[in-house]
Amino acid sequence: MKRIARKDQTMIIAIYILLALLTFSAFYPFWNGLVISLNEGTDTVKGGLTFWPRAFTWENYAIVFGDERLAGGFLISILRTIAGTAGALFMTTLLAYGLTKNYLFGRSFYMMFFLFTLYFGGGLIPTYLLIRSLGLMNNFLVFIIPSLISVWNMIIFRTFFRSLPAGLEESAQIDGCGNWGTYFRIVLPLSGPVLATLGLFTAVAHWNDWFVPTIYITDPDLMPVQTILRRILSANIVSDQAGAESFALSKIESSRTITSKSLINATMMVVTIPIILVYPLVQRHFVKGVMVGSLKE
Repeated sequence: MKRIARKDQTMIIAIYILLALLTFSAFYPFWNGLVISLNEGTDTVKGGLTFWPRAFTWENYAIVFGDERLAGGFLISILRTIAGTAGALFMTTLLAYGLTKNYLFGRSFYMMFFLFTLYFGGGLIPTYLLIRSLGLMNNFLVFIIPSLISVWNMIIFRTFFRSLPAGLEESAQIDGCGNWGTYFRIVLPLSGPVLATLGLFTAVAHWNDWFVPTIYITDPDLMPVQTILRRILSANIVSDQAGAESFALSKIESSRTITSKSLINATMMVVTIPIILVYPLVQRHFVKGVMVGSLKE
């Protein structure tokens, strides 16, 4: 076996140490939040809580899961993530597949039109006026329709589709497949890695978004859990006119162990963990997807 030079060994050790430090710095805030959420709030106030809970309790999570508004917020977030991701992948891949056709009239114009939107946007006020004129205010569809097309994802899909062997589509046409049959039976099944990768990014964006509901939603029944959490964090569990941040005030006041900090961390864990659990499910496709376009044969 070829021996590694001492200089190379030193470099490898330094790289591993650096990666370990970066991993720790990225993971520790999440772990500390989990520890605080599992610790009694009054004990957390004493400080010195680092790696393990000193006074273990499930009470913070019991309050989070027991609140009806948070339960409704989770349902809205889940429905939005599933519907928004599925709709965006379908519409974006459909657009990308159409733009791969050389016989499409005005294909260059369409590409320039879409690329223009990457550099120039209408701004918040024109977008708000457009959403209002479409009747999407306080409407669940405001989470879905404006994000159906991602130009950046469309370009990635288009590049991937163009890399597929042309013989596949020709064979499908010989067997009687039209454009729809080729799209559903040939193109999409072969696009697993890129679909998983961009689908994951889209799902995370939908799950983490709190800004859109803040602008376009005033109905508390349509508030996703991320917006509720953001209001809790910004108001620090202080009641406002809408009462959205006061969901646990009575519980905090009546309990001797719960504080706003422990409750906030419990809520953050409940919001964060579900989307983290999605990564292992698509890891195999994700690794392949991030390499799309990096190698040419």
